[in-house]
This record gives sequence, structure tokens and C-alpha cells, in this order.
Amino acid sequence: MATKKKRDYKKEYREYHGKPEQVANRAKRNQARREMEKEVGKSALKGKEVDHKRPLSKGGSNARGNLQVLSRTANRKKGNK
Repeated sequence: MATKKKRDYKKEYREYHGKPEQVANRAKRNQARREMEKEVGKSALKGKEVDHKRPLSKGGSNARGNLQVLSRTANRKKGNK
């Protein structure tokens, strides 16, 4: 049985998550969740995720028309193709 190689989280952050573009995308995702909390209430988002219908990576925005609340399962299943 092959041994599992440990992830180098510092390297991942340095090479991807720490890039200015990715930091900006993360800030937009956090902002989208805060805006939806104001609109539908914090308890309505319990166990749910705020989804961008058109992903930020494909030119989507935080406009209300581009956001929807989905269950965690549905959002991860979606795949953003």
C-alpha cells in the first residue's frame, strides 16, 4: 500500500492562495455571504452555502441576481462547469 504524501500547506498558500487575484476572489466570496446574511438572515444560511450562478473565475460578480443559496451538497455537486 502506498503511503500518502503530506500536503505542503505553506507552499500552496505561497504559490496559489496568497496571490493577489486569489485573495481578491476570497474577499468577494466572503462579501457575498455577508450580503446574503443581511437579506435572508443568518439562520437561513445555517448549513448552506452562497453560490455564484456564474462563478467568479468565469467573470461572475456579486450582483444579487448572480447569487443563490444552496445546500452544501448541491453546491459541491454542481461543479461550476
